[in-house]
Amino acid sequence: MAALTRPRMVTCLWFDGTARAAAEFYAATFPDSAVGRVMAAPADTPSGPAGTELTVEFTLMGQPFLGLNGGPQVPFTEAVSFQVLTDSQAETDRLWAAITGNGGQESACGWCKDRFGLNWQITPHALIAAISDPDPAAARRAMQAMMTMRRIDIAAIEAARAGG
Repeated sequence: MAALTRPRMVTCLWFDGTARAAAEFYAATFPDSAVGRVMAAPADTPSGPAGTELTVEFTLMGQPFLGLNGGPQVPFTEAVSFQVLTDSQAETDRLWAAITGNGGQESACGWCKDRFGLNWQITPHALIAAISDPDPAAARRAMQAMMTMRRIDIAAIEAARAGG
């Protein structure tokens, strides 16, 4: 039997039995994403009996991942998040709504959490440009505006950057 071709490094995300649902949600939400092979546990594991879904391979925005149904012992924290750079307010709003909807949560400064507990930063390119403006006063105003937001409002960031 030929060996499967796999990248040398894949990020493994530990889920509490929802790896396939998460992979399907990500594939439906983000471009260049797909669900791949699902593997059943060949023997009993601490997270379930033989035959239950153990892992789900998926691609998220071109990056390979492995979803592991490991159980409730290790929840996600804000120590790890995915930053998605957006090109427009419409894209920012669409992703924000998808992630925070159906059980997700809003947080501050463009951060949010999906219903599976994974943390995201939905970050417009315009925000990065504004807070790295070579004019320190403009960058400070943009940063101060961002600190008051949940979902990033590009027009408000640009207005603050311009001094308005």
